[in-house]
Amino acid sequence: MRRIVLALVFASSFSVLARAEGVPVPADKPVPVPPALVADGMPTMSRALAAEVARYTESRNANFVDWHPVEHQILIATRFGSTPQLHRVQSPGSIRTQLTFAAEPVTNATYEPVAGKYLIFLRDQGGDEFNQIYRYDLTDGRETLLSDGGRSQNRNVLWNRAGDRIAYGSTRRNGADTDFYVIDPKLPASDRRLVENQGGGWAVADWSPDDSRLLAIEGISVNESHLWSIDATNGNKMRVSPESGEPTVWGDTRFHPDGKRAYVLTDRESEVAYLALLDLATGAVERVSSKRAWDVEEFDLSHDGKTLALAVNQEGLSKLFLLDTATGAEREVAGVPTGVINRLKFHRDGKFLGFSVGRSDAPGDVYSLGLPGEELTLWTESETGGVPLDLPEPQVVRWKSFDDREISGILYRPAAHFAGKRPVLVSIHGGPEGQSRPAFLGRFNYLLDQLGIAILAPNVRGSTGYGKTFVKLDNGMARDGAIQDIGALLDWIGRQPDLDPSRVMVYGGSYGGFMSLASATHFSDRLRGAIDVVGISNLGTFLENTEDYRRDLRRVEYGDERDPEMRAYFDRTAPLSNAGKIKKPLFVIQGANDPRVPRTEAEQIVAAVRKNDVPVWYLLATNEGHGFRKKENQDYQFFAMIEFLRRYLLPEKPGATMAAP
Repeated sequence: MRRIVLALVFASSFSVLARAEGVPVPADKPVPVPPALVADGMPTMSRALAAEVARYTESRNANFVDWHPVEHQILIATRFGSTPQLHRVQSPGSIRTQLTFAAEPVTNATYEPVAGKYLIFLRDQGGDEFNQIYRYDLTDGRETLLSDGGRSQNRNVLWNRAGDRIAYGSTRRNGADTDFYVIDPKLPASDRRLVENQGGGWAVADWSPDDSRLLAIEGISVNESHLWSIDATNGNKMRVSPESGEPTVWGDTRFHPDGKRAYVLTDRESEVAYLALLDLATGAVERVSSKRAWDVEEFDLSHDGKTLALAVNQEGLSKLFLLDTATGAEREVAGVPTGVINRLKFHRDGKFLGFSVGRSDAPGDVYSLGLPGEELTLWTESETGGVPLDLPEPQVVRWKSFDDREISGILYRPAAHFAGKRPVLVSIHGGPEGQSRPAFLGRFNYLLDQLGIAILAPNVRGSTGYGKTFVKLDNGMARDGAIQDIGALLDWIGRQPDLDPSRVMVYGGSYGGFMSLASATHFSDRLRGAIDVVGISNLGTFLENTEDYRRDLRRVEYGDERDPEMRAYFDRTAPLSNAGKIKKPLFVIQGANDPRVPRTEAEQIVAAVRKNDVPVWYLLATNEGHGFRKKENQDYQFFAMIEFLRRYLLPEKPGATMAAP
C-alpha cells in the first residue's frame, strides 16, 4: 500500500486539527519524486511526514515457494531491497540467503525435482505481466532464458515425475490463446508446442504417474471450467469432466496414484467447492471432503498418495485439515495461527507439509507441519519495521442491502486511544471475483495507529467465498446491485456510534477502482472523496483495450461490449459517462505498462473530472503495471495517499483545508 505527507503550507485551523489528532504539521523540503513517477496536479510531499511514517513502510512478509527435493530446506519469497526476491532457508529460523537480485519481483519458482541443482522461475518487465521462464543454476547463479522472450505470457510451469521435462502455457502463437509447450530445461532448444488451444484460460495442472498424460484446466469464467486429459506425446486431448446441468467449476487437480482417477476441486451440484475423486474414464464423481458450508480453496496430495491437505475458507479465515485417503478420516490441524493459509505443498519424503500463513496481527510467515505427529514449526519471523502494533482484532460486520440480502465486510478499528466518532476509509477489493479477508495491513496500519481512521473492507455481491449464487449476482447488467451494496454500507456506517458518516472516503484497486469511481458518481454528497488505483472508468473501453488473452474471460463477467444493448448499458452507467456527478476530490493512480486495465482508463477519467473544478491528483508510474510493486514507488504513492486523506478526510468540516496543490 502507500504513504504520504503534509503540504508545505497549511491553514492554521488544520494545524490545530492535526495536533489534536496527534499528528505534527511540518513545513520543510519536499520528498523527491522517484524517477519513474509522474505526479500530475499533486502537492509536494514533506520529508518530515515521510520520516514519521517510514517505519510503517518497512514491514515485510515471507511466502513459501518450494521444498528442496532432497534436503530439509525451503525456498521463500521476501523483500530486502526494492522488490521481493527468492531466498533459501536451510533450517527453521536460520538466515535467509538471497538468490535472485533482479530489479523486477521474483515470487514464484520451483526446484528441479530430483536433485535440486537448479530452479525454474518466472519474471516480467515493468509490471507488463508477460512473464518469461528462466533457469537459475544454483552452482554459479547464472540465469538462462527458456521461453521466447517476446510479448508472450508464460505460466503454470509444471515438472513431470521423472524431472526431465516441464510443461507450461504460453500465448506466444497469437497473443490470445494459451497453448501448451514442453521443454527439457537443460536443453533450451528442445522446446516444442504440444497442443494448440482456443482461449486464454487454459492451465496445465498435473502429470500422470507414468508421465504419459497431462491434466489441464480450461477456464471459462469464475463459475465455469472444464477438465481435460492430454497425451504428452502427441497432444491429443479429451475432455474428462462430465457435463452438468449448469455451469460448474473443475479447479485444481492431482492424479490419483492409480493414474485412472484424479482429485479435483469442484462445485458440481453444490453452492461451494469441495474435494472430489473423478473417474477419468467414466466421469463418475465421488465426494472426498466433508460436507460443509464453506469452500475448500486449496489442497495438495502427498507423494505417496496417503495424505491430503485441505485449506478451507471459513468466512475469510482458513482452517487446515488432513485427510487419510485410505480411510477417508478427516481431522482439523490444531495450533495453526488464525489467518489465511496458502501455498500448501508436501515435501517429496511425505514427512512435512509446507505453507504460508497471512495474519492480521503480524506479517505473513512460513510454517511446516511434521507428519505423522503434526508438529507445527515456524521457519521465518518477518518484521513489522520496528513498529509495536497494539490494534483491535478485525471484526466481521454485516448489513442488509436494498434487496434485503445480507452483505458482510471486515472492519479494522483504529487504536484504542482515539476518541470520538472516527473517519472511515471504505476499501473495496478487486476481481470482482475476490474476497476481502483479515490481513496484516502493512503500510495501512499507519491509518489505524496514527491517524485514527477506521478501514472497512466490504465483500459486495460478486465476491467469492459465499457460494456460487452470490458470485453471479453482479454479472452483466446486474452490476448496479454491487454499487447499491456500498450505499447500504454508508447507511450502516451512519448507525454506528463510533463511526463518522460525514467523514467517509472510498478506495479501491482494479475492479475496486471501478467501484470507487462508481461510488463517487452515485454517492458524491455522502463522500469526502475517492481513490482509484488502476481502476476501470468504462467497462466498454476497458474490454476493447485489455490484452487479448483476457478479453473473453472478462466478457463472461461484465458482458460483451460488441452487443449493442450491452454497450449502451456500459456507456450509460460508466463512471466516465457520469463524471460530471463527481463533486469531491479524486486521486487516480496508474501503471503505464498495465496489461489488464490500460492507462487510457485512468487518463480519460482524470480529464473528465477536472472539468468539474474539483481537485484531481494523478500519479503515473512508467515502470509499473497493474499496481505498484517497487518499494520506492509504493512509498511515494502512500505518502501521497496520506496527504490526500489529511486534506480531504480528516478535517471535521469539509473543505477546511482545501489549500491549492
